[in-house]
Amino acid sequence: MGKTHPSVVLQEGEKYREMLEAKVAALKMQQHVQFINCFLPLSNLLEYLQLTDIYLFTSHDPNQEVSGTFSYAISCGCPIISTPIPHAMEVLKDSAGIIIDFENSQQLADAVIKLLGDEQLRKNISSNGLHTMASTAWENAAIAHAMLFEDMNSSKILLKYNIPTVSLDHIKKLTTDFGVIQFSKMNQPDICSGYTLDDNARALVALCQHYELTKEESDIPYIKIYFNFIKFCLQPEGYFLNYVDEQHNFTKQNDSTNLADANGRAIWALGYLISLSNLLDAKLIADAELTIQNALLTVKKIHSTRAMAFIIKGLYYYNLKNKWEQNISLIQHFSNKLVQMYRHENDREWKWFESYLTYGNSVLPEAMLCAWLATGDDVYKEIASSSFDFLLSKTFIKNNIKVISNKTWLHRSEENILPAVGGEQPIDVAYTVMALSKFYDAFNDEKYFIKMQHSFNWFLGNNHLHQIIYNSCTGGCYDGLEENYVNLNQGAESTISYLMARLTFEKYQNKKQKNMCSNSIDFAFE
Repeated sequence: MGKTHPSVVLQEGEKYREMLEAKVAALKMQQHVQFINCFLPLSNLLEYLQLTDIYLFTSHDPNQEVSGTFSYAISCGCPIISTPIPHAMEVLKDSAGIIIDFENSQQLADAVIKLLGDEQLRKNISSNGLHTMASTAWENAAIAHAMLFEDMNSSKILLKYNIPTVSLDHIKKLTTDFGVIQFSKMNQPDICSGYTLDDNARALVALCQHYELTKEESDIPYIKIYFNFIKFCLQPEGYFLNYVDEQHNFTKQNDSTNLADANGRAIWALGYLISLSNLLDAKLIADAELTIQNALLTVKKIHSTRAMAFIIKGLYYYNLKNKWEQNISLIQHFSNKLVQMYRHENDREWKWFESYLTYGNSVLPEAMLCAWLATGDDVYKEIASSSFDFLLSKTFIKNNIKVISNKTWLHRSEENILPAVGGEQPIDVAYTVMALSKFYDAFNDEKYFIKMQHSFNWFLGNNHLHQIIYNSCTGGCYDGLEENYVNLNQGAESTISYLMARLTFEKYQNKKQKNMCSNSIDFAFE
């Protein structure tokens, strides 16, 4: 496809194209080869490239430095076979493509046959190429330029990340009439990955947040889908299963995995839903109340630290509309367990509930804060504040957040060892934003709002790679920040995590707009 270059037409006319057409006719391949002899608008070209199984770049000129269509092709995920021009040598390293020698038709044939016969290899090359090019996206180039301006002005110019508009596009794309699909391959939902209670519980919270802010009636069907999934996972014995396949069957993974955290998240989501009883249909709320009551019958059997924290949060929200003695009693039951854990581990240097920091850490101090707000017990308040300040001291360096890496976690005995780079998950940043919001509301201390802002900016490029984690084109969020690259898959957990953080931040945006520094560089990811 494409029009012959004008300079070539002047020298040779359409000699080359005519030779190709004659060869196709001689081989009787007219039904398999199409010639599009025109200049294609970029949008059309990109659509063709996204349908391309193999992209060939075969230049005769070893001094050709770059190619525009080559850049478009690798950015569209095309597996590329290329002659070794400088551009190709730079971006096709690390298994992001195949390099062949100039004018070596045998190498070209071998490479094409190899790729045509190996679908997984094509997928691997496509993924490697996309990850290679991600750092060159316009948003990341904007961040790099803005940081350069900031450095050249000795930080007299303050960098400000404009907040993207809220988008539900990707979460809706991930959602079937049964629930939200667990994983994506890039931005395409992977139905084979099935569903989890974890993701649907978080999705219910996010859509409730959105409805609370916007009152958009189009949110209601999604709220009901996620709620019905939670009900589907509730077993007659009063506990939830977590993993469901694409045929809506519970999987064997439920037999070998600790389900306590998923049960805690389900109770959190149900409590949050019930807290909006003045906004939602009475029948839906009554159904949610019946569901949470059944789930609470055996809840005291749960001993997982984070599961207890999620349960406290769920009971706190449940209690906002139903101030029942049972709710307070259960909040005290689980909070007192966390108090015991904290006192067992706490000393002058380590103010935490366990001898390590792992995932979802912010949920623990936030749960203690919720316990104080529900009961008025100052012990919960003191532990909430001291543990959260301790956690923030481990995850913030100046204005940058670096949540605990899932590569190594942070163990008490290894506190002075430099933490691993990478392994940062959007969900941990989102939980930090939500906890900071709760602490800011409770204490009206500006330090919490400032850290909330810096935490949210992690999604927009305020991270060690200075690359954007949120995809404003799709409304999805990339799955993780690694040492040298961003994981470009946009699964449910990461996308919902971003959405929860974004909606949490939404209610403060207008209040704080006037306090933004006026001499700042603005660049928006819209």
